[in-house]
Amino acid sequence: MVLDRSAVGTSTPSIEYEYSWREVVLYALGVGASNRNTNELDYLYEGRGPKVLPSFAVIPTHKPLELALAKLKGSLTSVVHGAQKVTLHAPIPPKGKLKTTATIEGLYDLKKMAQAVVTTRTEDASGTHLFDTEWTILFLGEGNFGGTTRNEQRLVSPTRDPDFHWEQTTSTDQALLYRLSGDYNPLHADPEFPLVRERFDGRPILHGLATFGFVTRAVVEKACHGNPSKIKGISVRFSKPVWPGDTLAIEGWIEGNLVFARTTVKERNEAVLSHVNFEIQT
Repeated sequence: MVLDRSAVGTSTPSIEYEYSWREVVLYALGVGASNRNTNELDYLYEGRGPKVLPSFAVIPTHKPLELALAKLKGSLTSVVHGAQKVTLHAPIPPKGKLKTTATIEGLYDLKKMAQAVVTTRTEDASGTHLFDTEWTILFLGEGNFGGTTRNEQRLVSPTRDPDFHWEQTTSTDQALLYRLSGDYNPLHADPEFPLVRERFDGRPILHGLATFGFVTRAVVEKACHGNPSKIKGISVRFSKPVWPGDTLAIEGWIEGNLVFARTTVKERNEAVLSHVNFEIQT
């Protein structure tokens, strides 16, 4: 299917997302928060707010993203997530009504695939600008259309020993739990889905954004003293798949207001996120 390049530069209407503490808690559970860690009860109990992980920003923006991708008229059965950014301008409230607009910023030719870049802007009901996101989505088999490539500058982790280590084994049901927050791609649930059979031997993979949430929890705990409002920006590239049940091992380096993180699957010693960096308030 030929992608509609004329859609680049267009925006979606403002999409409303209304939520309560239940959606916040469900998301936290989907990215591995547990009352086994007493500090994380704040994410799971409405009597304490609950606190909102900054990576929750991807949840209200998912529907606008889907509408933007639909404008490109490509097959959504062959998309994978390439990279994700979140920029926080204010703390995300534990309940409310948000409005998001998505814009197709670019469509780039990677020969074997096409790279779509979609940005979003989200405000609360009062018009306060809460956060922006940038999604890099890959359409497999849709490249070689004669377009340009995108020049990107990525920060590289320091070469010294890391400042912290963090690890957690994901649940074998982690993808089934995470998808309840709104990402219903069968890639994460259905062994018979063609992309699962062809690329992953019939084993549904964990959402990249679930891993994104795990590493965010690690940085909040280890570099922000458990205070999620200290996170001002997140940027990651998804490099390898994670399967439910894998153990995520995270090493982090704190350099002033930047935190670099290396995320690997312990069982395979394989990097699954690359170019992971956080901007934090010091």
